[in-house]
Amino acid sequence: MNVRRLIPTTAAAGAVALGLMAVSACSTSDAAERSNGDRLKVVASFYPMQYLAEEIGGDHVSVSTLTQPGVEPHDLELKPRQTAELNEAGLILYLKGIQPAVDKAITQSEAKNKVDAATLTELEHHGTEGGHSHEGEEAGHDEHAGEGEAGADPHIWLDPVKYAEVAKGVGKSLEKADPDNAADYKKNTDALVKKLDGLNGKYQQGLKTTATKTFITTHAAFGYLAERYGLDQEGIAGLDPESEPSPARIKDLQAIAKKDKVSTVFFETLASDKTAKTLAKDTGLKTDVLDPLEGITDKSKGDDYIEVMESNLTALQKALGAK
Repeated sequence: MNVRRLIPTTAAAGAVALGLMAVSACSTSDAAERSNGDRLKVVASFYPMQYLAEEIGGDHVSVSTLTQPGVEPHDLELKPRQTAELNEAGLILYLKGIQPAVDKAITQSEAKNKVDAATLTELEHHGTEGGHSHEGEEAGHDEHAGEGEAGADPHIWLDPVKYAEVAKGVGKSLEKADPDNAADYKKNTDALVKKLDGLNGKYQQGLKTTATKTFITTHAAFGYLAERYGLDQEGIAGLDPESEPSPARIKDLQAIAKKDKVSTVFFETLASDKTAKTLAKDTGLKTDVLDPLEGITDKSKGDDYIEVMESNLTALQKALGAK
């Protein structure tokens, strides 16, 4: 009798032990995805993704970014600590095609929820049609293009309409990752989309009538913005901000500046302004900043995405002779 009783008792004890181990494992996993205060840990690849996570996540998320302010994001190499941080994330938000090293690390990450912003809107090709194909630009395209999107321009956040589409997708991803706070994520998403709609309206109105439609910039990151508002972007160096233009390209730009009555050569805060200033000097043009918003620094003309985009609008209006 005692032997027969011991068998189920021992089995039950074993089952309880296994159950406790499973609960403990789940608890450890869940804890890794939560920060102090039980907030969802979100890791963003660089500023445009960080902004979305903070605006939509609000008080329910703890957001960290892989790309620190002032660091040029395209060539970022991750430290072991950052790779470990990816494994502990409750949600990773990134944009495939901008940062090759980050893309690789995220693919290898054990995180359950990985959101590629490039899948939340439609990527297009810029700078290769209509006389805007620039020497060196194809290399820039290929180097930073996502799988299956070779040649696609990843700078979708510089178009408020496309960025709003991404915001909606991010909101739904947060709702799925943290269903207990889904109502707040939806409310925050709606509020952000409303702000982005307002920004789009300002751009539409502010760039409706201009003396010229052409602007020259060192970093050809503004293809989506130009297409949205009927402008012509002429990039000095293509999509890669560090690539050097050929003498033939410089000569082309000098001719374009004269023909299209261009007044200004734009440069950005995170890359060298040497080429822009040289071109401006040779052609008698002014220089100004057009910020691709890949990071916010002390040099940024604004404290967040909306403010810097409004500064960009002001700079474009001045350069294009808005009426």
